[in-house]
Amino acid sequence: MTARIIDGKALGAQVRSDIRTRVGQAHRSVRLDAVLVGTDRSATIYAQNQARNCAEAGIEYHLHTLPSASGFDEIAGRVLLMNTDESISAIMLHLPLPEGVDAERVQSLIDPNKDVEGVNPANIGNVVYGRRSLVPCTALAVIEMIESTGITLRGSNCVVVGASNIVGKPIAVLLMREEATVISANKFTQNLAALTREADVVVVAAGVAALVKRDWIKPGAVVIDVGINRQTGADGKSFTVGDVDPAVAEVAGWMSPVPGGVGPMTVAMLLRNVADAALA
Repeated sequence: MTARIIDGKALGAQVRSDIRTRVGQAHRSVRLDAVLVGTDRSATIYAQNQARNCAEAGIEYHLHTLPSASGFDEIAGRVLLMNTDESISAIMLHLPLPEGVDAERVQSLIDPNKDVEGVNPANIGNVVYGRRSLVPCTALAVIEMIESTGITLRGSNCVVVGASNIVGKPIAVLLMREEATVISANKFTQNLAALTREADVVVVAAGVAALVKRDWIKPGAVVIDVGINRQTGADGKSFTVGDVDPAVAEVAGWMSPVPGGVGPMTVAMLLRNVADAALA
Protein backbone atom coordinates (compact mmCIF):
# COMPACT_ATOMS: atom_id res chain seq x y z
CA MET A 1 0.00 0.00 0.00
CA THR A 2 1.17 3.50 -0.80
CA ALA A 3 -0.56 6.41 0.91
CA ARG A 4 -2.44 8.93 -1.17
CA ILE A 5 -0.99 12.38 -0.67
CA ILE A 6 -3.09 15.11 0.94
CA ASP A 7 -1.77 17.99 -1.15
CA GLY A 8 -1.90 21.13 0.99
CA LYS A 9 -0.81 23.30 -1.93
CA ALA A 10 -3.69 22.17 -4.12
CA LEU A 11 -6.28 22.38 -1.35
CA GLY A 12 -4.94 25.78 -0.31
CA ALA A 13 -5.11 27.04 -3.89
CA GLN A 14 -8.82 26.20 -4.04
CA VAL A 15 -9.45 28.00 -0.74
CA ARG A 16 -7.53 31.02 -2.00
CA SER A 17 -9.57 31.05 -5.20
CA ASP A 18 -12.81 31.05 -3.19
CA ILE A 19 -11.50 33.87 -0.99
CA ARG A 20 -10.47 35.95 -4.01
CA THR A 21 -13.98 35.60 -5.44
CA ARG A 22 -15.61 36.42 -2.11
CA VAL A 23 -13.42 39.48 -1.50
CA GLY A 24 -13.92 40.68 -5.07
CA GLN A 25 -17.70 40.59 -4.66
CA ALA A 26 -17.68 42.33 -1.28
CA HIS A 27 -18.96 45.86 -0.89
CA ARG A 28 -16.26 46.82 1.59
CA SER A 29 -12.50 46.48 1.75
CA VAL A 30 -10.90 43.52 3.49
CA ARG A 31 -7.77 44.47 5.39
CA LEU A 32 -5.14 42.70 7.48
CA ASP A 33 -2.78 44.67 9.75
CA ALA A 34 0.25 42.89 11.17
CA VAL A 35 2.77 43.93 13.80
CA LEU A 36 6.46 43.07 13.34
CA VAL A 37 8.90 43.90 16.12
CA GLY A 38 12.59 43.97 15.23
CA THR A 39 14.38 42.44 12.26
CA ASP A 40 14.16 38.69 12.81
CA ARG A 41 14.94 37.17 9.40
CA SER A 42 12.32 34.43 9.44
CA ALA A 43 9.59 36.78 10.64
CA THR A 44 10.54 39.35 8.01
CA ILE A 45 10.42 36.78 5.21
CA TYR A 46 7.06 35.54 6.50
CA ALA A 47 5.72 39.10 6.49
CA GLN A 48 6.88 39.58 2.91
CA ASN A 49 5.21 36.35 1.83
CA GLN A 50 2.09 37.35 3.69
CA ALA A 51 1.95 40.65 1.82
CA ARG A 52 2.16 38.77 -1.48
CA ASN A 53 -0.51 36.24 -0.46
CA CYS A 54 -2.87 39.02 0.60
CA ALA A 55 -2.35 40.90 -2.65
CA GLU A 56 -3.19 37.77 -4.65
CA ALA A 57 -6.41 37.37 -2.64
CA GLY A 58 -7.42 41.02 -3.03
CA ILE A 59 -6.80 41.73 0.67
CA GLU A 60 -5.16 44.98 1.80
CA TYR A 61 -2.06 44.36 3.89
CA HIS A 62 -0.49 46.87 6.27
CA LEU A 63 2.67 46.03 8.19
CA HIS A 64 3.39 47.98 11.39
CA THR A 65 7.09 47.75 12.24
CA LEU A 66 8.43 48.52 15.71
CA PRO A 67 12.07 48.78 16.88
CA SER A 68 13.84 45.74 18.33
CA ALA A 69 14.12 47.53 21.67
CA SER A 70 10.34 47.90 22.01
CA GLY A 71 8.95 46.73 25.34
CA PHE A 72 5.55 45.40 26.36
CA ASP A 73 3.99 48.86 26.69
CA GLU A 74 4.96 49.93 23.19
CA ILE A 75 3.79 46.69 21.57
CA ALA A 76 0.60 46.42 23.61
CA GLY A 77 -0.16 50.07 22.94
CA ARG A 78 0.03 49.54 19.20
CA VAL A 79 -2.30 46.53 19.41
CA LEU A 80 -4.83 48.46 21.51
CA LEU A 81 -4.82 51.34 19.02
CA MET A 82 -5.44 48.89 16.18
CA ASN A 83 -8.36 47.41 18.12
CA THR A 84 -10.12 50.79 18.10
CA ASP A 85 -9.39 51.62 14.45
CA GLU A 86 -12.60 50.82 12.56
CA SER A 87 -10.74 50.64 9.25
CA ILE A 88 -8.79 47.63 10.52
CA SER A 89 -10.78 44.39 10.38
CA ALA A 90 -8.02 41.85 11.10
CA ILE A 91 -4.93 41.87 13.31
CA MET A 92 -2.03 39.49 13.76
CA LEU A 93 1.26 39.57 15.66
CA HIS A 94 4.47 38.28 14.11
CA LEU A 95 6.73 36.28 16.42
CA PRO A 96 9.21 36.25 18.02
CA LEU A 97 8.88 39.26 20.29
CA PRO A 98 11.88 40.78 22.09
CA GLU A 99 13.25 38.88 25.06
CA GLY A 100 11.25 39.60 28.19
CA VAL A 101 7.99 40.40 26.36
CA ASP A 102 5.30 37.78 26.99
CA ALA A 103 3.80 36.96 23.58
CA GLU A 104 0.69 35.32 25.04
CA ARG A 105 0.01 38.41 27.15
CA VAL A 106 0.13 40.62 24.05
CA GLN A 107 -1.97 38.18 21.99
CA SER A 108 -4.63 38.22 24.70
CA LEU A 109 -5.09 41.96 24.05
CA ILE A 110 -6.09 41.50 20.41
CA ASP A 111 -9.81 42.12 19.88
CA PRO A 112 -11.30 38.59 19.53
CA ASN A 113 -13.30 39.77 16.51
CA LYS A 114 -10.08 40.83 14.76
CA ASP A 115 -7.88 37.98 16.03
CA VAL A 116 -7.43 36.11 12.74
CA GLU A 117 -4.79 33.75 14.12
CA GLY A 118 -7.24 32.63 16.80
CA VAL A 119 -4.65 33.10 19.55
CA ASN A 120 -6.69 35.19 21.98
CA PRO A 121 -7.75 32.88 24.86
CA ALA A 122 -11.35 33.95 24.25
CA ASN A 123 -11.28 32.48 20.74
CA ILE A 124 -9.50 29.34 21.86
CA GLY A 125 -12.09 28.89 24.60
CA ASN A 126 -14.94 29.35 22.14
CA VAL A 127 -13.69 26.32 20.23
CA VAL A 128 -14.72 24.16 23.20
CA TYR A 129 -18.25 25.56 23.23
CA GLY A 130 -18.70 25.45 19.46
CA ARG A 131 -19.46 29.14 19.31
CA ARG A 132 -18.81 31.26 16.25
CA SER A 133 -15.22 32.25 16.55
CA LEU A 134 -11.94 32.76 14.72
CA VAL A 135 -10.31 29.36 15.19
CA PRO A 136 -6.50 28.87 15.22
CA CYS A 137 -5.38 28.56 11.60
CA THR A 138 -3.32 25.38 11.86
CA ALA A 139 -6.13 23.57 13.65
CA LEU A 140 -8.55 24.60 10.89
CA ALA A 141 -6.05 23.46 8.25
CA VAL A 142 -5.73 20.01 9.82
CA ILE A 143 -9.49 19.47 10.02
CA GLU A 144 -9.97 20.59 6.40
CA MET A 145 -7.25 18.20 5.26
CA ILE A 146 -8.74 15.27 7.16
CA GLU A 147 -12.20 15.98 5.75
CA SER A 148 -10.78 16.16 2.22
CA THR A 149 -10.08 12.41 2.40
CA GLY A 150 -13.77 11.63 2.75
CA ILE A 151 -13.33 9.78 6.04
CA THR A 152 -16.32 9.72 8.39
CA LEU A 153 -15.09 11.32 11.59
CA ARG A 154 -18.17 10.47 13.66
CA GLY A 155 -17.25 7.39 15.69
CA SER A 156 -13.70 7.19 14.36
CA ASN A 157 -10.70 6.77 16.66
CA CYS A 158 -8.30 9.72 16.55
CA VAL A 159 -4.98 10.30 18.29
CA VAL A 160 -3.49 13.80 18.45
CA VAL A 161 0.18 13.74 19.43
CA GLY A 162 1.06 17.14 20.87
CA ALA A 163 -1.06 19.37 23.06
CA SER A 164 0.01 22.97 22.50
CA ASN A 165 -2.56 25.67 23.17
CA ILE A 166 -3.00 26.81 19.57
CA VAL A 167 -2.39 23.54 17.67
CA GLY A 168 -2.78 20.23 19.49
CA LYS A 169 -5.55 21.14 21.94
CA PRO A 170 -7.79 22.94 19.41
CA ILE A 171 -7.37 20.08 16.92
CA ALA A 172 -8.47 17.58 19.56
CA VAL A 173 -11.51 19.67 20.45
CA LEU A 174 -12.51 20.19 16.81
CA LEU A 175 -12.35 16.43 16.29
CA MET A 176 -14.51 15.93 19.38
CA ARG A 177 -17.04 18.34 17.92
CA GLU A 178 -17.27 15.99 14.93
CA GLU A 179 -18.15 13.23 17.43
CA ALA A 180 -14.89 11.35 16.97
CA THR A 181 -13.32 9.46 19.88
CA VAL A 182 -10.17 11.43 20.63
CA ILE A 183 -7.03 10.69 22.62
CA SER A 184 -4.75 13.64 23.33
CA ALA A 185 -1.17 12.39 23.70
CA ASN A 186 2.36 13.79 23.66
CA LYS A 187 5.93 12.64 23.19
CA PHE A 188 6.05 11.48 26.83
CA THR A 189 2.88 9.36 26.63
CA GLN A 190 3.48 5.78 27.74
CA ASN A 191 2.84 3.14 25.08
CA LEU A 192 2.26 5.85 22.49
CA ALA A 193 2.81 3.45 19.60
CA ALA A 194 0.09 1.14 20.91
CA LEU A 195 -2.37 4.04 20.90
CA THR A 196 -1.57 5.22 17.37
CA ARG A 197 -1.78 1.65 15.99
CA GLU A 198 -5.49 1.61 16.90
CA ALA A 199 -6.27 5.02 15.38
CA ASP A 200 -8.16 5.75 12.18
CA VAL A 201 -6.69 9.26 12.22
CA VAL A 202 -3.30 10.27 13.62
CA VAL A 203 -2.31 13.94 13.86
CA VAL A 204 1.28 14.59 14.91
CA ALA A 205 2.33 18.01 16.21
CA ALA A 206 4.99 17.10 18.76
CA GLY A 207 8.01 18.92 17.34
CA VAL A 208 10.13 15.76 17.21
CA ALA A 209 11.58 14.74 13.85
CA ALA A 210 10.40 11.32 12.61
CA LEU A 211 8.78 10.52 15.96
CA VAL A 212 6.04 8.35 14.47
CA LYS A 213 7.34 5.22 12.77
CA ARG A 214 5.95 2.91 10.10
CA ASP A 215 4.89 0.22 12.56
CA TRP A 216 3.00 2.77 14.68
CA ILE A 217 0.27 3.19 12.06
CA LYS A 218 -2.77 1.05 11.27
CA PRO A 219 -2.97 0.16 7.57
CA GLY A 220 -5.21 2.63 5.76
CA ALA A 221 -5.16 5.30 8.48
CA VAL A 222 -5.18 9.04 7.77
CA VAL A 223 -1.94 10.65 8.98
CA ILE A 224 -1.50 14.42 9.25
CA ASP A 225 2.04 15.65 9.89
CA VAL A 226 2.15 19.13 11.44
CA GLY A 227 5.85 18.98 12.31
CA ILE A 228 8.42 21.42 10.92
CA ASN A 229 11.95 20.44 11.89
CA ARG A 230 15.03 21.98 10.31
CA GLN A 231 17.97 19.64 9.80
CA THR A 232 21.36 19.88 8.11
CA GLY A 233 22.55 17.31 5.61
CA ALA A 234 26.06 15.99 5.07
CA ASP A 235 26.53 18.61 2.37
CA GLY A 236 25.86 21.37 4.89
CA LYS A 237 22.52 22.32 3.34
CA SER A 238 19.45 22.62 5.55
CA PHE A 239 16.18 20.87 4.83
CA THR A 240 12.79 20.40 6.48
CA VAL A 241 11.37 17.15 7.86
CA GLY A 242 8.17 16.39 9.70
CA ASP A 243 7.27 14.53 12.87
CA VAL A 244 6.34 11.44 10.85
CA ASP A 245 8.86 9.03 9.34
CA PRO A 246 8.40 9.05 5.52
CA ALA A 247 8.20 5.24 5.62
CA VAL A 248 4.73 5.64 7.17
CA ALA A 249 3.51 6.26 3.61
CA GLU A 250 3.99 2.53 2.98
CA VAL A 251 1.08 1.65 5.29
CA ALA A 252 -1.10 4.76 5.67
CA GLY A 253 -4.12 5.29 3.46
CA TRP A 254 -3.67 9.06 3.35
CA MET A 255 -0.71 11.19 4.43
CA SER A 256 0.19 14.87 4.35
CA PRO A 257 3.71 15.72 3.15
CA VAL A 258 6.31 17.99 4.75
CA PRO A 259 6.80 20.46 3.18
CA GLY A 260 3.70 21.05 1.06
CA GLY A 261 1.06 19.82 3.46
CA VAL A 262 -0.24 21.63 6.53
CA GLY A 263 1.90 24.74 5.90
CA PRO A 264 0.19 25.98 2.71
CA MET A 265 -3.23 25.15 4.15
CA THR A 266 -2.49 27.14 7.31
CA VAL A 267 -1.75 30.21 5.19
CA ALA A 268 -5.01 29.68 3.31
CA MET A 269 -6.95 29.38 6.58
CA LEU A 270 -5.43 32.65 7.81
CA LEU A 271 -6.66 34.40 4.67
CA ARG A 272 -10.11 32.86 5.14
CA ASN A 273 -10.19 34.08 8.75
CA VAL A 274 -9.29 37.56 7.48
CA ALA A 275 -12.22 37.46 5.06
CA ASP A 276 -14.51 36.15 7.81
CA ALA A 277 -13.43 38.89 10.23
CA ALA A 278 -14.27 41.57 7.68
CA LEU A 279 -17.32 40.13 5.98
CA ALA A 280 -19.07 37.59 8.18
